[in-house]
This record gives sequence, structure tokens and C-alpha cells, in this order.
Amino acid sequence: MIRFILVQNRQGKTRLEKWYSTYPEQERQKLKAEVHRTVASRDQKSQSNFVEFHNHRVVYRRYAGLFFCFCIDTNDNELAMLEAIHLFVEVLDAYHGNVCELDLVFNFYWVYAVLDEMFLAGEIQETSRGVILSRMDQLGSLD
Repeated sequence: MIRFILVQNRQGKTRLEKWYSTYPEQERQKLKAEVHRTVASRDQKSQSNFVEFHNHRVVYRRYAGLFFCFCIDTNDNELAMLEAIHLFVEVLDAYHGNVCELDLVFNFYWVYAVLDEMFLAGEIQETSRGVILSRMDQLGSLD
């Protein structure tokens, strides 16, 4: 199960957060800072994209200046989550060309809609890029 999803820039500013487990606000702030410190300090070339974190595991991937981080249970498949991160970025790229930090800031409602199409209650709901994009087109036509 996914515990939380964070998208942070290199300076540690959180641009997107989705929590599937309940944490008090103080603990959320602490977790965001710890995840950023842990992920940003790792060497991209010689270390894997999986980090043991408290009693869970953080799976992350860096695209340009953004870190996409998923905190998952230790018994979940890390490679499946890494693929889910890549799918999420591919869907964002399909709409924004080459997605950047400003796209997340100014279109946050759309980014959360994509997350809701892909994940339900901390589990992967949809893995087909075409299905996700067609559902997003349907949502766009309702406006």
C-alpha cells in the first residue's frame, strides 16, 4: 500500500502531496523534510531508487528538478511503484509537453485528478496510459 506521495523540488519545497494514511500535521511536516533530506543526498549514479525509511520504503525518481517519491510498505513491489511513477510522469507529459514545476503549481487541480484516476486508497487502480488520458479528456470536456 502507498502511504503517501510527495513531489518536491531540489530545495525541498513540496509541490504535490497526497496522504493515504493518517498522520498529524506536525508529523507530516517532519516526514516531508526527512524524505527530502534522504532522497536529495543520494548519488543518482551509484545508488538505487529505493530507500528504507522508518518501517516503510521510499521509492523515488528524479525528473529534471523534481523528486517524485512514493512511501510504500516493505512487502510491496518496488519496481511496480517505480513504473507507476514513470506512468504518472508520462501522463503529465502528454498534456503539458515536457512537464515542469510550474505546471504542477498552476494546474494542481488537474494533477490531483490524474492521481485520483491512477490510485485509489493507496493502491494502483489504473495502469493503462490510454485509459487514463481518455478519462482526463472526458473530464476536460465537462468544463
